[in-house]
This record gives sequence, C-alpha cells and structure tokens, in this order.
Amino acid sequence: MLTAALPVEVLPEPDASHAGEVLIELGIILLVLAGLGRLAARIGIPSIPLYLLAGVLMGDGGFIPVSAGEEFLEVGAEIGVVLLLLLLGLEYSPQDLRNGLRSNWVAGLVDGLANAVPGFAVGLMMGWSLTASLLLAGVTYISSSGIIARLLDDFDRVANRETPVLLSLLVMEDIVMAVFLPIMAVLLVGATFVQGAVAAGIALGLVVMAFVVSMKFSEKVSRLVHSHSRELLLLTVLGLTFLVAGLADAVQVSAAVGAFLLGLTLSGQVADDVRSLMPPLRDVFGGLFFVFFGLTIDPRDLVPVLLPALALAIVTALTKIFTGVFAARRNGIGPKGQWRTGLSLIPRGEFSIVIAGLGVAAGAQAQLGPFAAAYVLILAVTGSLLMRFADRIPMPVKLRGQSSWPGSRTTAPPLASAGAPPGAPEVRKPLA
Repeated sequence: MLTAALPVEVLPEPDASHAGEVLIELGIILLVLAGLGRLAARIGIPSIPLYLLAGVLMGDGGFIPVSAGEEFLEVGAEIGVVLLLLLLGLEYSPQDLRNGLRSNWVAGLVDGLANAVPGFAVGLMMGWSLTASLLLAGVTYISSSGIIARLLDDFDRVANRETPVLLSLLVMEDIVMAVFLPIMAVLLVGATFVQGAVAAGIALGLVVMAFVVSMKFSEKVSRLVHSHSRELLLLTVLGLTFLVAGLADAVQVSAAVGAFLLGLTLSGQVADDVRSLMPPLRDVFGGLFFVFFGLTIDPRDLVPVLLPALALAIVTALTKIFTGVFAARRNGIGPKGQWRTGLSLIPRGEFSIVIAGLGVAAGAQAQLGPFAAAYVLILAVTGSLLMRFADRIPMPVKLRGQSSWPGSRTTAPPLASAGAPPGAPEVRKPLA
C-alpha cells in the first residue's frame, strides 16, 4: 500500500547558464589579454595601454559588451591594484628611501611642482571641483614605475649611470603617493573639516608608522614571514597583504597604499622570494584591473576630452623632460644621460589610473575617468617609444655641451659592481 509522501524541500539548483556565461566571458577576456600582450611585446610597447583600450572597447558603447562577468572583474580589479602596489613596494628597500630623499629631494620638489601644477590648473580651467582638480594633478605628476622599470630592463639600461637618479625620483614619487592617496580618500568621502582632519591625521600617522617599521624592524618582520615552503610563503604574504589592505581601507587609507607600505616593510630573502613568486598573479589580476577601468568608460566620452588630454600630455611630457634633465645634471650626468633621464620619465600608467579610479568610484567628476584614460594611453605609448629610441632622438641645442648644473657635482660617482653608484637606490628586479 502506498503511503503519503512527506513534503520534501527541494534546494534551488545553481544557475548553470549564468555561471557558464561568466566563464565564457572571462575566457574571452583572458585570451584577448594574452593576444594583446604578445602584440605589445612584438612592437616594443608596454601592454597597459592595450589592456585599457580593450576594456574601453568591451564596456558600454563598445563593440564587445561584457555584462555577466563584471562583478568578478570588479573584485579581480581590486586584487590587481593591491598586488601591483605590493610588488612596487617590494622594489624599494629602507635604504632606498633614505638615500633617495637625501640626495635628490630638490629634484623631487621640482618634479612635483612642474608636473602637478599643470594638471591642477587644467582641472580648474575645465570647471572641475577642487578635489577633482587635485586628483588630476596626481594623475599628471606621477610617472609609471612599472612601465619604466620594465623598459629599463628590456633596453639594457639598468647599469647606465643615470639609472640610479631616475630610480630615486620614482622612489620619491611613490612616497608622495603614499601620503597623497589617503588625504584624497578623506576628501572624496565629503567629511567635515574636523572629521577630515582626524581621518587625515590617522592616515598620515599610519603612513609614518609604516615607514618607521620599514626602517627599524624590516628584518625582524621579514624573518617572521619567511618560509622555505613556497606555498606557505605565498599564503602568508597574500593573507597579510589582503588583511593590511582591508584594514587600511577601513580607516580611509587607500587599500593600494596599505599594500605598498607592506611591500616596503618586507626585505631581504623574503622580498626576493616574493618577487619571484608573485609576478604571474600580479600580471593576471593587474590586467583585469586595467580592463575593468576601461569598462567603466564609454568610448563616446573620450571624444570631448581627447584634445585637452593631448594638450596636457604634451605639456607634462616637456615638464618631465625638464625634471629629468635637471636631476641628472645636478648629479653630474652628461648630456646624453640627461636626455635619456628626461625621456624616461614621460610614461604614465598604473598609479595614474589608480588615482583616477578613486575619483571615478567616488563620483568626483564624470570626465575624470575618460580624461585619465586618454592621457595615460597617449603618454604610455608615446613615452615608451621615446624611451626606446632615446639615443636616436636629437637633443636640444641648449643641452649639447652642457654637463653640469650650478652647484652640482662635476662628475658622476663611480659605478659599483652592480652598475649603480655607492649610496644610490638598489636596482632590483624590474616589474614585469
């Protein structure tokens, strides 16, 4: 005899079709990135501008709209920027910080004024708010450490006499960003003066504390983190990175800056091991970050800002050349080295996009994202090509025959065995 069936609760089946769409879109995106990376390597330019362009073409108004995998891309983009800044911090030792500030602080001030002021002025002239104009100043100020370090290695210029001067300027720019980003994060949330002052004080205090830890206790922290197991080392560093980044974000310090400061704190064998293990992860998620930023930009929004972005790119390319020539001349570098230093500072990239991304996420200015994307595309490509052909590009007449700046050393310090002057920043493995 049949008995009455008891009611059975049926669990909802997973949406297989949606999961399939996400996987298909991610597969297409990764294959597109792989193809663009090969193309960039073949023609001798960095892959960042091509990844940005791919994102623009896949977003709203583009040719290949992406929708199903956008949520995953957003999380992947956050991971990407955190890993980018972690490895950037690993490129610098505590000794780099001391030497860079001590030997080239005057050139660092010139760099900041010459390259941030044009961006700030253009923002105001376009009718942007003070906060959005400050963000644009940050976009135009900072050169791309990732692109420049990669190209120095690709073009066999790591051992050049001007390279330590170039790296010192990059160190100082990254230190400035470690302070600039937390302050901008506070301004973007629209806090009151008192709340902003307290939050900025906390942010600056954390930055100073991180620098003190990196200077005084870097070796002890590194010993605690170190493991002979690659798996355990990777899990430990990733766990610390995400934890520090999350805590930094919770106190209104950029998660990216938190990762950068953690990178500064790690040194020695741990830093070397992490730099050998992490690049593949960074490159994959970093690529997703640039694609996701491009997805937020409608290609039609690039048209109104293209000419202003081009004009600002030309101006700030010239100011970067002046900065590089000034810094190299003060260090006794000859005319050719001065010229190479100036041209090498032109590329903009990952940090400029990070700064613009903060403004876009906070809704600071609708045109900031497209403007920054156009600006970075122009200078990442043009700057890379100028850097590649620096020795073939004729120097200005005024630069020829001049090898010193009033008050500078008349000759550059002798090269150490590693190819850098004693006391100059350590030239570590460039970012890939």
